[in-house]
Amino acid sequence: MAKRALPDLSRFGRLAEYNRKRHFAVTPEPPGRSVERAADHPREFVVQKHRASQLHYDFRLEHRGVMLSWAVPKGPSLDPAVKRLAMETEPHPLDYNQFEGVIPEGEYGGGTVMIWDRGVWAPVADNKLGDDADVDRQLAKGELKFVLLGKKLAGSWTLVRTRGGRQWLLIKHRDEHVSTDDVTVANPRSVVSGRTMAAIARVAGASERQLARAAGADPATTEAGAAKAASRPAARARSRSPRRAAGS
Repeated sequence: MAKRALPDLSRFGRLAEYNRKRHFAVTPEPPGRSVERAADHPREFVVQKHRASQLHYDFRLEHRGVMLSWAVPKGPSLDPAVKRLAMETEPHPLDYNQFEGVIPEGEYGGGTVMIWDRGVWAPVADNKLGDDADVDRQLAKGELKFVLLGKKLAGSWTLVRTRGGRQWLLIKHRDEHVSTDDVTVANPRSVVSGRTMAAIARVAGASERQLARAAGADPATTEAGAAKAASRPAARARSRSPRRAAGS
C-alpha cells in the first residue's frame, strides 16, 4: 500500500512544525498562524510551566511574528552562577501566550500548562536596545543578549548556544534583579489565574494520571498553603459560633 502523502504545510512557514505535531480537533492549543505587528510594538515573552512526560519550563520570545521557544528543564534561575540548559524547540504562535490548561493524553506534549510568567522583552546590542536585525545576527552567532520585564523575571539575560544546533544555556546577568532564591519555588503560581498546577489540571478536567503529575509539579508547600488558607474562614466561623449561641 502506498504511503499517504503528508499534508502541505508550507503556507505556515516557521510554524509548519508546530502545526504538524498537533491535532487541533483534539487539543485546546491554538492553531499556528504568523502575526505581523508594527515595528514599534513591544515584544512579548512568556514562560509556561509544562508537566508533560517530564516537568520543564517553556521560555518563549516574540520575534518576527512567532514565539521563539526553548525548553528549560529546571526553570530559569536568578543566580548568575547557575547556568540553565535550554533546548531549542519549534517556534510557537503568538496566540500560544494565552494558553493555560491541559493538553489531552496521547497528544504531543500531553499534560498541564501554566502561564508561569509573562511580560515584554527587548534585545540588547552595543549596550543599547536592539532591533529585529540584531536578533537575527545574534541568533546566527549563537549568543542572544536581552532584557526582560515580567512579573517574576526582569533585568539582563543571555542565551548562549553550546554544542549542537539546539542546545543553549539561559544565564542571568549581574544586576539589581539577581537572587540566590529559587524563583520557581518562591513564586510557583500562575501569573494569570493565580492557580497551582494541580488546580489548573482540576479545572480543565485532566485525567487522574495528569492530575497526579500536575500535583507533583507543585512545590510541596504550595498546595498545603492553599488548603490551609481555604480552611481559615470555616475555622473562624466555628470559633465564633459558641459566642453567637451564648448571646442569642
